[in-house]
Amino acid sequence: QVHLEESGGGLVQAGGSLRISCVASGHTFSSYAMGWFRQAPGKEREFVAAISWIGHYRYYADSVKGRFTISRDNAKNTLYLQMNSLTPEDTAVYYCARSSRTGIEVTTQTYDYWGQGTQVTVSS
Repeated sequence: QVHLEESGGGLVQAGGSLRISCVASGHTFSSYAMGWFRQAPGKEREFVAAISWIGHYRYYADSVKGRFTISRDNAKNTLYLQMNSLTPEDTAVYYCARSSRTGIEVTTQTYDYWGQGTQVTVSS
């Protein structure tokens, strides 16, 4: 059974940094593209970043480009999101997800497994 578990969220001041992680189990992690999404209160879940199965290709939402970095360690079955220069607008629950397709995707419908989420709160 596929399981994704995020960790590393917390409270950080504006301008600060945080790295969140997602450990995968129950499937061959290295065979799938992965993504990060986030959902703020009262808003729809939105795409943040995605990475190809071997990590050669990465894609970011415009709102995080240049500040966030997605990476993966296939030997550890772990996905990461390094977040720098955080702003209060980055406050949300962050979810990792497994893509159901081979390429990088940006819509929630193309991801078939999701973690439970980790809260990131940025204070001003």
